[in-house]
Amino acid sequence: MVWRAGARRFPVLAIRDFRLLLADRLLAPAAVAFSVVGVSFAVLDLTGSTADLSYVLAAQIAPALVFTLISGVVSDRVPPQRVIVAANVVIALSEGLLGVLVLSGAVRLWHMIVLETLTGVGMAALWPAMQSVLPKIVPDELLQQANAVSRLAMNGAQMGGAAVAGVVVAAVGPGWAMSVCGVGLLATVPMLLSIRASGHARTDETSALRDLRDGWSEFRSHTWLWTIVAQYCVVLMAWYGSFQVLGPPVAKDHLGGAAAWGAITSAEALGLIAGGVISLRFTPRRPLLLVVSIGAILAVSPLSLAMRWPLVAICLATAVLGVFLEIMMVQWSVTLTRNVPPEKLARVSAYDALGSVMAMPIGALVAGPLAAEIGLSATQYGAAALMVAVSSLALLPRDVRRMRSTDGGSAPSVPAASPSGS
Repeated sequence: MVWRAGARRFPVLAIRDFRLLLADRLLAPAAVAFSVVGVSFAVLDLTGSTADLSYVLAAQIAPALVFTLISGVVSDRVPPQRVIVAANVVIALSEGLLGVLVLSGAVRLWHMIVLETLTGVGMAALWPAMQSVLPKIVPDELLQQANAVSRLAMNGAQMGGAAVAGVVVAAVGPGWAMSVCGVGLLATVPMLLSIRASGHARTDETSALRDLRDGWSEFRSHTWLWTIVAQYCVVLMAWYGSFQVLGPPVAKDHLGGAAAWGAITSAEALGLIAGGVISLRFTPRRPLLLVVSIGAILAVSPLSLAMRWPLVAICLATAVLGVFLEIMMVQWSVTLTRNVPPEKLARVSAYDALGSVMAMPIGALVAGPLAAEIGLSATQYGAAALMVAVSSLALLPRDVRRMRSTDGGSAPSVPAASPSGS
């Protein structure tokens, strides 16, 4: 069988539960890619307003402010794959219903806002559960390989899904794309329910509030952790508003429409795939220095749109950024997994996810109206400058600059002479 040949090269593929998780990470991102392209163009087709697009995409992110933390607590108590199942079902139902409304011609802006809020609930639950499930099914020495292979599968699926979604939206409209998303996510449920990973054994029962306090204490005890999360809080706010919200209007007006935006999304996924391949073997000596630097490099995304680069140049830049971004994500996931106690990993990951995305709704809400007031390019230039500035500040703590990875990709450690504070 093909997987047996692959297992000889990548031992993590010999683990049954990992293969089941890998199947979900192929199918689910491909399905979600249809929604990513479909929702933006459904809003633009309905109202033509960048401000309305801001409201819909902000509604998708806003639930993270509550449900990410809830997912972190639950995923440390129960088998995390069950949380992933629930999240996939919620997203499938909301996107599927929105697709039906668009196809019927009965959709209104408030329908989109309400249903994308429901989608956001599912998405908010995913990150802590996905982060905590791998250490339960994969031994420590295979964690980097498992992270790289699973993210490689996710990004390959996203690339293929986005490319097809752009064609589908251009050919038959966004309603069909969102309907495909719903069906695809429901198909992941049987595979996830077959995974045998269990929750952590608990010696005493504690309240959810106590669990959250314990997770917060662990999170804030690591200077490098909260510093980088604060950096990406601002970086992702600026990037999301200037690229994800304002990108489709630029594509529609200057690049050729939905097919062009699908091509840009696919180029990003292609870069992520290449970065995943590199991550199978590459471990930087200073992983956190790399993570912070890539936050500044991401400013190229809004700059490429603000300067109205040709579509080919934007796709090329987006692909290169995808390489850096994927290497960063693998190193961040491994660093987090190896430096946080496993029984607290889901909760710490929840604070990580919450802190990183909590300002993204602000970016989404501000980007459209600000672009309408001062112009698309001016808004994107400002976002790029902000991303570079905040990334420079994140280099101040010594832990960020000096934390190293030991040979062979084992746990990063701070040199003995380095204090753990700023």
